[in-house]
Amino acid sequence: MEIVSSRLSSALEKIFQLSGLNRNGMNTEPMEEKALDVYDVIRSIRDPEKPNTLEELEVVTEKCVEIQELNEDEFLIIIRFSPTVPHCSLATLIGLCIQVKLQRCLPFKHKLEIYISEGTHSTEEDINKQINDKERIAAAMENPNLREIVEQCVAEPDD
Repeated sequence: MEIVSSRLSSALEKIFQLSGLNRNGMNTEPMEEKALDVYDVIRSIRDPEKPNTLEELEVVTEKCVEIQELNEDEFLIIIRFSPTVPHCSLATLIGLCIQVKLQRCLPFKHKLEIYISEGTHSTEEDINKQINDKERIAAAMENPNLREIVEQCVAEPDD
């Protein structure tokens, strides 16, 4: 009987693995797919100073996106980006661009947290507070000069 139980357990484990389900029946594949979808949205954001995208400068990578399921139809998206230099004066603006583009482009209900990767900026704690403060984001987007810069950064590149 133990042999049958062991083989059944092994077979079920293989089925879960191949189907993308975990033991609780939750599908893990869509989280990875959603993370890639989020990455596809932010990778084309242009750097405010350079003619490159955040992907080209390795400010964002596929690994910087984490998705957690809050409930059946809502997700927590956590982005950890790395400025090009530890004293980057535009890190807050980059975080704002990521925030704006994701709010506009994601087709599913979500909460968003954006952070500077630990140890990659000299004032990361202060910037993390700023880029996750909804009132500051709203105030920043009311500034016409700042809004124009953000719009240029988040505009889709011409193909």
